[in-house]
Amino acid sequence: MGSRDQSPTEGNTDGTQAIRRAAAILRRLGRGGTQGASLADITQAVLLPRSTTHRILKCLVDEGLVRHDTERRRYFVGQLTYELGLTVTGSPLEVAKWRVAVDRVAQRTGVTAYLLSRSGIEAACVLKTEGNSVIRVIPVEVGQRRFLGVGAGATALLAALDEKTRENIIRTIEPYLPAYSTLTVDKIRDLVAETQRIGYTVSRGNVAKDVVGIGMAIPSPGSTPHLALSVAGLASQVDERGVGVWAQVLRQEINAVLSREG
Repeated sequence: MGSRDQSPTEGNTDGTQAIRRAAAILRRLGRGGTQGASLADITQAVLLPRSTTHRILKCLVDEGLVRHDTERRRYFVGQLTYELGLTVTGSPLEVAKWRVAVDRVAQRTGVTAYLLSRSGIEAACVLKTEGNSVIRVIPVEVGQRRFLGVGAGATALLAALDEKTRENIIRTIEPYLPAYSTLTVDKIRDLVAETQRIGYTVSRGNVAKDVVGIGMAIPSPGSTPHLALSVAGLASQVDERGVGVWAQVLRQEINAVLSREG
């Protein structure tokens, strides 16, 4: 799995330890999305003393990688982090080509559609289009991160991995699952098995109450899928037949983009 999955307190006592700690803090802020995170939230997540966490955060704020809202006493991903992300060669273009698919899925289903990208043991939301339903469900914002296995798109990406890697990730995220009332390691394994059987993930209230999500990994010839297309709506908006219809829409729009690539 590599250093990405190590505890922020592991590693050498030289500069690499500080880098790992800063990266762990940035990943925690990414999971907070537009809600950000408090100092207490971050300290608990990265398993560091409060004073150490505060010192690293202050440095990240000074460098523009983190933004601190002093009135709300919350921290957010900073402007420099966004700007650096735009310079990643190839990635913005690859994401952009899926914009039409995300838009069309939202239009055809009437609910919010997302494009997720795998990042280590997490999935980051890189595109989002709201549907035209009167009641809209937006459980994930652009830039927000979730552990693989938490949510439909993230679970579809988990199911696409080899068994050894998948089990390593499940064991790594197990301590965080109590935050989701219906998710356990056994439930995630069941969802993975179902995903591999039917070709897409159906998440029913696993992340947000009364919300149904459907996710499908996007095939990547010659490599493991790292992108997933998904939708989320209220359970009252879709029955079993509707779930199948939404899955068909996802598959059709994915195939439409892939066919244009030849």
